[in-house]
Amino acid sequence: MRLATFSTPSQAGRSIVGAQCGERLLDLAQAAALLEPSAPTFPATMKMLLEQGAAGLTRTKGLLQAAQANPAALAQCSHALSDIHFLPPIQDANKFLCVGKNYRAHLEELKRTDLIKEMPNEPTGFIKLNSCLTGHDTAVERPPTVSHLDYEPELVFVIGKAAYQVTAENAWEHVAGITILNDLTCRDTQKREVASGSRFWTAKNAPGFGPLGPYIITMDEVPDPYNIWVTCSVNGEQRMRVNTSDQIWQLPRIIEHFSRLVPLMPGDMFSTGAPGGVAVGKPNAADLYLKNGDSVECAFENPPMVLRNTVVAARS
Repeated sequence: MRLATFSTPSQAGRSIVGAQCGERLLDLAQAAALLEPSAPTFPATMKMLLEQGAAGLTRTKGLLQAAQANPAALAQCSHALSDIHFLPPIQDANKFLCVGKNYRAHLEELKRTDLIKEMPNEPTGFIKLNSCLTGHDTAVERPPTVSHLDYEPELVFVIGKAAYQVTAENAWEHVAGITILNDLTCRDTQKREVASGSRFWTAKNAPGFGPLGPYIITMDEVPDPYNIWVTCSVNGEQRMRVNTSDQIWQLPRIIEHFSRLVPLMPGDMFSTGAPGGVAVGKPNAADLYLKNGDSVECAFENPPMVLRNTVVAARS
């Protein structure tokens, strides 16, 4: 399944949990009220749905199948993709943990640009704030103080079952699905923060610096999370194409490491690092940093999914 959080022009203040059905998004709460009138109310947020575990996803799949088999119900309870506004799939995660220095090719870039002081011997990470997240097809406002805005397409795993002191062998049973993050980064600020030893990067947490989505793809539709080609294009020009097999720390090791002391909850997310090929690692980086008007597409090739955003000047 492909799960999303969205809004509609007529209900701009309401976040709707949906499932993709062809070129439409099914409003799962509305479908549940129509097709399961005696069942409990459908969860109001994606995190609440994930907190219901396998039972919640099984119910979701059943609603999707029932709506697909009932054209009248589907028409009544769904919206054309062209008529909706994508929101971040999860807006209220307890924790959005980002693993750093996790692609071999990217480590080589960081070493050349003084953005790394030493090679890691275990997973490292930082926190992405919910307040920086934005959805698919939204405009990202570039602050006037940011001159070196870089793109980082990243594979994100979504936790679907609480995990505490979990071993690598059992880690996958705690994962609900995957999505895409464009971990936008102000490189000039990042260099100062690295030099000062900061572990909280404001360079990655400005409003809008976390495009996410558009969907959570459930794991049953992911052939191999460590054989996904991740791409990034700017204004239609492909800037990078890297396979997730280049990751140093794979998710079982990441979950084992962080859950030793930190309880992971449904709806928590792990972004697994920037691949090699970002602007900062190129000799012509100054020409490649994002500028106002640039359209940025981060994508997976299989399973296919595209996250698109446009960089605009910040409103005064």
